[in-house]
Amino acid sequence: MIEFENVSKSFWTGRQRKVILDRASFRVELGNSLGILARNGTGKTTIINMMAGLEKPDEGRILRTSRISFPLGFMGGVVSKHTATENARYIARLYGLDPDYVESFCRWLCGLDEYFDMPLGTYSAGMKSRFTFALMLALDFDIYLIDEGMPATTDVEFNRKAGAILKERLRKATIVVVSHQAATLEKFCRSAAVLKNGQLYMFETLEEAKRLYDYEAHS
Repeated sequence: MIEFENVSKSFWTGRQRKVILDRASFRVELGNSLGILARNGTGKTTIINMMAGLEKPDEGRILRTSRISFPLGFMGGVVSKHTATENARYIARLYGLDPDYVESFCRWLCGLDEYFDMPLGTYSAGMKSRFTFALMLALDFDIYLIDEGMPATTDVEFNRKAGAILKERLRKATIVVVSHQAATLEKFCRSAAVLKNGQLYMFETLEEAKRLYDYEAHS
């Protein structure tokens, strides 16, 4: 479970204070994957990072009682000057897992061949996405955090394998997806929420959330 209790978060943009959350309270229950609809620039990534513990609230409390992943696409845990092999084994030890297993899983899923033994700094954006997504799937979490859906990769084989694994994980894990597009959430979530004016409005269904989101877009 992840619970936000009266959480506030804002940033100074140089001109004004941008409010992400204003004394917001909500809960993500295990077994109920949640989609969050939010316009670009409203703080999607900040909320995901707060759930992961990468950013702290200005006020309020965030409670975590589950194993929560780092956000999909987050590069903070990997080091560009090290190879994918070195990174995979380091992250495995960090999470108390078998380095041999994590390395071999990532090698199989990424399909990077000889690049797996080259520094991440030499990778294209697509190759980095494949590696970080594979790394996230190699680790066993209760809640997976995804910012804007699947990584942008043109590798059909990777998308097929990663998609099948993610679908399997969904049967026992919970996923939180934040996106500005409702179509991204349809693949993952039953219930949904809309981030608006510093509050998270929770709905039982994605359809209900879309109605508020679309209304806001046209009002």
